[in-house]
Amino acid sequence: MWSPFWKFLARVWLRVFGWTAVVHAPLPPRFVMIAAPHTTNWDLPFMLAVAIAADVKIRWMGKHTLFGIPLLGRLLTYLGGIPVVRNERHNTTQQMIEKFRSSELMALAVQPEGTRKLVPRWRSGFYRIAHGAGVPIVPGFLDYTARVGGFGPSYLLTGDRKKDMDHLREFYKDKRGKYPELFGPVRLEDEDLQLDSPGTGGGPED
Repeated sequence: MWSPFWKFLARVWLRVFGWTAVVHAPLPPRFVMIAAPHTTNWDLPFMLAVAIAADVKIRWMGKHTLFGIPLLGRLLTYLGGIPVVRNERHNTTQQMIEKFRSSELMALAVQPEGTRKLVPRWRSGFYRIAHGAGVPIVPGFLDYTARVGGFGPSYLLTGDRKKDMDHLREFYKDKRGKYPELFGPVRLEDEDLQLDSPGTGGGPED
């Protein structure tokens, strides 16, 4: 999927910083990737380097203003960026669901913390997108202590939020961001809410 040139650059980047990219199991053709922990601006270049080295073409959402900058915007788009207007985020969930429904291959990276600062809860957009599109979750990770980044085993959401989040809490319990004190609880802001069956959508939400 990625050219030998980009894979070479990604592997050099990881080697220079002493990192290793891992994929725990074959990845499904369509999935939502959780990008966590998110505690530094370094997370994006490392996430991209890990994905490219593993030959995974991920899509990710960024501020639309960045994509209007000549050359930089083209580069970000090539690297999988999707411009998002921040004050219109209430439409983002459904837009991403529709992108999945019209794509045979798609891996969408979402940062559920939504910021590098410490937050008490995860935003539920990643959950609603995956559940609404009927695609599995893949827990992506950057462990700065072990200097390992990659993709965990895929998991198809059940709609039982506590059960699903217990699965993710178990996965992330030993993952450390660059600033571990900024990685808060792995818990949804509305974890007790139950959803309809997968593929029916979940209504607009960040």
